[in-house]
Amino acid sequence: MSGLSVSGISYSYGAKRALDNVSFRAEPGRFCALLGPNGAGKSTLFGLLTHLFTTSKGRIRVAGHDLAETPRKALAEIGVVFQQTTLDLDLTVKNNLQYFAALHGLSGRQAGMPIDRALECLGMRERADERARDLNGGHRRRAEIARALIHGPSVLLLDEPTAGLDTASRASLTDHVHDLSASDGLTVLWATHLTDEVRAHDQLVILHQGHILADGVASDLTGDRSLPDYFLQVTAAPES
Repeated sequence: MSGLSVSGISYSYGAKRALDNVSFRAEPGRFCALLGPNGAGKSTLFGLLTHLFTTSKGRIRVAGHDLAETPRKALAEIGVVFQQTTLDLDLTVKNNLQYFAALHGLSGRQAGMPIDRALECLGMRERADERARDLNGGHRRRAEIARALIHGPSVLLLDEPTAGLDTASRASLTDHVHDLSASDGLTVLWATHLTDEVRAHDQLVILHQGHILADGVASDLTGDRSLPDYFLQVTAAPES
């Protein structure tokens, strides 16, 4: 079973329940927007998906691998871009990618092709020799996504990847990742609180106060309403 499957996941910080019986599935080649306001539980879910912490309540499967039972196989299928930048700002873009490739056991000539391919996919080939600190915010994010693709993951996780970017940079980055999902068959989970990053044909999962409130094709869920109006309506509804 490919793609990403989350089944019955719950997680608490002491007495505070951050996630409560969260379940959804993201298929290969689909852009799945995880939409929720700040504090909805998106970052907690990403912490579980990347095995930064664990829970005994529920199951996560990545490309058919159970994250709890075979974590190395599951994590090998994941590329991740966290909300806070993790580039070494004193290294060039290419050096950042080479270092990451080495961590995955790829070095020298073996790493060259996937690095070149990743840079090309993100439109970063001409900036490969620039230091990361000299890039603008949008290009730093592109470099991080390129880095996340080097080892050939089947699932790409992005936690609020456009945070701090201007409108044009956000739109460009969102377009690039949509294209990657469609052309390369990647399963993309894109966490955001911004409705304008979601397209009508995207899978939309709305997370609020640790609960899944909606899951489906965005246009099917919204009907004749705008997504901002629908999102406000759903998240404002009292929980049963």
